[in-house]
Amino acid sequence: MINPPRDKLDYDYADRSLDCEEAMEPGFQAITDCMLEVGWTRAETLRALKRLIAADNMTQKENAKTEAQLAIARAMIRAGKPL
Repeated sequence: MINPPRDKLDYDYADRSLDCEEAMEPGFQAITDCMLEVGWTRAETLRALKRLIAADNMTQKENAKTEAQLAIARAMIRAGKPL
């Protein structure tokens, strides 16, 4: 089970980042252990995790850009302006 933040509504409490790391650590260790058991090196595993994080960041940026473009298009349509 993953521990939730101590205060789900306060996104800026002092130890929130540390709490997140502590909640994630068992899963991270499990993934790392599984990768090592089947033959991947620690360096390969960490490099792959970094690339997955980077890819997720790019996806999130693209999604935000698409959402902004859709909001602009909807506003233009409501205003009766051509796209």
